[in-house]
Amino acid sequence: MKKIIYILSAAVLAVCASSCNKFLESSSPSAFDSQTVYSNYDLAEGTIFGITESFCEVNSYRGRFLPWYGFNTDIEWYNTYKPGDGKTDIATYDCLTNNSQLNLSNGPFPLMYMGIERANLVIEGLRQYGDTENKSEMAYLLAEALTLRAMIYYDLIKAWGDVPARFESLTSATIYAKKESRDVIFKQILADLDEAIPNLPYPGATAATSRTDRVNKVFAEGLYARIALTASGYAIRPDDGAVGTGDLGTVRLSSDPELQKDVLYPKALDYLKDAVGKAALESDYEQMWYNLNNMNNLTAGPSYETLYVIPFGAGRGRWNFTFAISSEGSNWSAGVSRGGDAGPVPTLYFKYPEGDQRRDVTCVNYKWNKNTEPEPAGISKWFFGKYRYEWMDAQPYTGGNDDGIKPVVMRYADILLMAAEIENELNGPDGAKQYLRAVRARACGEDAADAYIATLGSKDAFFNAIVDERALEFCGEFLRKADLIRWNMLKEKLDAAKADMKQLRDLQGEYANLTGNICYDYAEDGKSINITFLKNGEEIPSGTEFSEAYVTKYDDSKSTGFYTSRIDGIYTADPVQHMFWPIFNDTMTNSQGNIKNDYGYDNL
Repeated sequence: MKKIIYILSAAVLAVCASSCNKFLESSSPSAFDSQTVYSNYDLAEGTIFGITESFCEVNSYRGRFLPWYGFNTDIEWYNTYKPGDGKTDIATYDCLTNNSQLNLSNGPFPLMYMGIERANLVIEGLRQYGDTENKSEMAYLLAEALTLRAMIYYDLIKAWGDVPARFESLTSATIYAKKESRDVIFKQILADLDEAIPNLPYPGATAATSRTDRVNKVFAEGLYARIALTASGYAIRPDDGAVGTGDLGTVRLSSDPELQKDVLYPKALDYLKDAVGKAALESDYEQMWYNLNNMNNLTAGPSYETLYVIPFGAGRGRWNFTFAISSEGSNWSAGVSRGGDAGPVPTLYFKYPEGDQRRDVTCVNYKWNKNTEPEPAGISKWFFGKYRYEWMDAQPYTGGNDDGIKPVVMRYADILLMAAEIENELNGPDGAKQYLRAVRARACGEDAADAYIATLGSKDAFFNAIVDERALEFCGEFLRKADLIRWNMLKEKLDAAKADMKQLRDLQGEYANLTGNICYDYAEDGKSINITFLKNGEEIPSGTEFSEAYVTKYDDSKSTGFYTSRIDGIYTADPVQHMFWPIFNDTMTNSQGNIKNDYGYDNL
């Protein structure tokens, strides 16, 4: 089957240099004209892969957006604290227009617009030349392109707020565009998903939708709900009509009548209810994540949980490279130091209810040394146990910067928890409990879930339960920052996390029953250790193979990594004013003065 990937120069980016006009006036070197490509399924399908290829560019999703969007939050933070370092500045809400990691001519902002331009070309070509009527194969490709474009725009808004709106392929007259109100983009991509969803098969219904690296109906329905929640939620916004003028903005809801909860939530809930039962929670939470690391997460269908993944190839993507359990030169990581850049905040482990199977999968307090031996990492540094080189059995990691892990964009658990949140908002908790209960029962068992759900009698109590459940379920999947922003809880939760960590360090409050000591032994699988945090009056169990007590220093010295300025450094600039990244200098320069920053960031 022939595949065509459009190789586009800087001329197709959102922001281009003055040489763009010459490129746009040149004829395409393609051996096929548009009619030939878009009237033939195999050729047209290749253009879809051209869209997703943009995710794999060095500094696109692969090396800049995914590794750097999403922390710090109340549940996830960057593990290395070096004020003034470009990476630390991103994590601590002090990312400036000259940031060393993101101020790049080939950075995530222009490369994501390259994906949008490719999607625009595909959409226009299929509309003009493809047989896209009556749920045909071509209709699926058009729906897939619309859904991918909606996802990229959602991610752009999530990171930058207001951005240029481009829904037609570029011409020499439209090459330079100003920022547009995000409301304009929200309305367009929601309308696009309305068009796409009827033409997308359910997971497992076709060859394409039996794979998690292709778009299916349940993912698109969930994406509609995710966008609706964001569009109708809180965020810092310039005054109406002041986008791109340097406006400081205020945290508020949209004033657009089409983006209010009473308009968006009913349709979003209908889509989510349609999605329920078309996929499933996998019963074993750890096995699901083992499959992800073991390159066995491509199957989609009614019995599977993963709905869509970033389609990195076997040798692409820096996911475990960035987020796996820290490996300081072990055999698991091919003898090089990898992983551990970010992890759960130290207090999250203690928030899980007794017996919750998610806790030890999500929160890991050990690392691998160069002898491939696990050792405690210390109370201040935790790692995401969802991502492990030692679980890469089928395709072991062999070194380099890319590992082939395909990051999860959406799981069925999110369908259920979004349904619970929206149902509760519209109609109260009675009809919403079934969705939350399903997620809780998988984690803690049926009886524990029933007992917990029975305590949630009011709308407010149920909403707070959703806030907590999303933290426990999705830690390390980087949904939290966008959630906290839309709930208008970002600074509130960051401040609460700081206070909570200081209580853990000082063994006060809910942590007063801990001694500060741990004991551990090796797990039977040889790929982990079991850690017990000893409570007052507890000693190392006799007759076991536990080691001698490992004393964790819970003090304010820099040697522990848990000192006051480190904890306070969860943010070093105002996280509300800087909830979005700035437009970076390189992009502003190449925009010919058309793109300017708001939210108090500098402009050239």
